[in-house]
Amino acid sequence: MPNKLKIVHIASEAAPYSKTGGMADVVRSLPKAIKRLGHEVIVITPLYGQVIDKKEHNLKLIFENIKVYLNSKEAVRVNYWKGYLMEDLPVYFIENKKYFSQRKQLYGSGHENARFLIFDVAALKLISLLKFEADIVHCHDWQAGLISFYLKTDFRYSKTLRKAKTVFTIHNLAFQFGQNWWEVSSEKKDYGRKRIPHIADPDIENINFAKRAILSADAINTVSEQYREEIMTKKFGQDLHRILKNREDRLFGIVNGIDYNAYNPQNDPGLFKNYNHKKIHRKKLNKEYLQKKFGLPADKEVPLLCATSRVTFQKGFELILKILQPLLKLDIQLIIMGDGDKKYINELKKYNKKYPKKIIWLPFSDNQQYETLLYAGSDIFLLPSHHEPCGINQLIAMRYGCAPIVRKIGGLYDTVKNFDPLLKKGTGFTFGRFDPYSLYGTIIKAIETMKYKQAWRDIMVRAMQESNSWEIPAEKYIALYRKAIRNNKIRDVKN
Repeated sequence: MPNKLKIVHIASEAAPYSKTGGMADVVRSLPKAIKRLGHEVIVITPLYGQVIDKKEHNLKLIFENIKVYLNSKEAVRVNYWKGYLMEDLPVYFIENKKYFSQRKQLYGSGHENARFLIFDVAALKLISLLKFEADIVHCHDWQAGLISFYLKTDFRYSKTLRKAKTVFTIHNLAFQFGQNWWEVSSEKKDYGRKRIPHIADPDIENINFAKRAILSADAINTVSEQYREEIMTKKFGQDLHRILKNREDRLFGIVNGIDYNAYNPQNDPGLFKNYNHKKIHRKKLNKEYLQKKFGLPADKEVPLLCATSRVTFQKGFELILKILQPLLKLDIQLIIMGDGDKKYINELKKYNKKYPKKIIWLPFSDNQQYETLLYAGSDIFLLPSHHEPCGINQLIAMRYGCAPIVRKIGGLYDTVKNFDPLLKKGTGFTFGRFDPYSLYGTIIKAIETMKYKQAWRDIMVRAMQESNSWEIPAEKYIALYRKAIRNNKIRDVKN
């Protein structure tokens, strides 16, 4: 093979240690897929003291009480711990009790920028301590956004990092730093060029990590090809569309994958009955088990819909709630599992109380072990997102033969093919406009299609046979890394 690369992944969360969304799954699975291609990979993430159990994960302390200079005047002390994502793939944890052990939640403090500035500098310090002469430092989302900026400024003379190129992955452009970017007044906005304030300066919380990453990274990518096109427009660019358009030659789209070992209905221990696309009739046994488990009438013929995502506007819950009343008058069942916006969750609870035999709401935090059982037991998966950089859940749903209903946006556009009854093609159902009528009509179409047993079985089989593993995306990332190293201007990453 061509020369082996040395790659560092830096991210604010990594499953199974910490997780709030799909990025954690990417950071668990992509490094593994790259490692299997023969490259040397390490991962760096924070040690959230009230979330990550060091004993349970068999973490070992490797560096203690290390002084990390943030600038010429300020320093913090950190510990570094080591575990493994898989054999020969170490994951390193940065421990600072003041900044990463005070809360049970990963995010939400009033000093998020200060926390992740410390994390970014401490991550670069760790790479030097390890003498890991990285070819690529892969930074995931805004929390790791200052890495590329520092490598062009404060760390540009580092012996260990002198040849390192940076790749910045935008998992969701709406999140740019530790607060809502649109709430920052124009006079306080960060234009990405000035020196970073001291950690004690309140203005540190206005520094735009994502903007600085976009301006300084050697390559930038989004997690789907369609989202790449969208974020260069005013509608989806979250006020960064101009600088993204200016760096279009370094901006790429690579669709996420899923770990086919972690998500496999043939051997998933969380299912009532295992199955594959050749034994898809067994899926009905999971449906009956799921209905009984959550107190719904056990009926194999009634359409069972599920949603497993954050309960937010982005994920389409504004639309779902607008159609719930007429939808629940139909002969259907609905299970929603997810945490999020209290306004939406309170509405779901009301419907749950009014129609206990038709709709169930479950908090994800308490029931995540049932996630794949929901896909295995449900007929239809709902993800009518307003915007969606990639989406992981629709890929998992298809892996389990659960037909997705999605909006034609971002990664959903790239990954779900609309069912065409004449051509007998498609893996799910898609719609365009972000309005409740379009969603309702698409649900009706899916429910009506279920009456045609062979057609529905074919949809499930096609969905299960889709190739959404990390093998192809991992190869595309290696191609992107090599382009970043060569610093070539090229429009696309070929298969």
